[in-house]
Amino acid sequence: MNIDVNLLLGLLAIIAGILILVKPKLLNYVVAIFLLVYGVLKILPYVT
Repeated sequence: MNIDVNLLLGLLAIIAGILILVKPKLLNYVVAIFLLVYGVLKILPYVT
């Protein structure tokens, strides 16, 4: 099963947005986790 990276990033962005709306104090953590996951997913095709 192939999952498109752009689809995964879009879903992650929606989840992050909902978390920030529900708990605004999580903003720093949510942004940091999102950026780390985004970076790893963008670099992964070049590493493998």
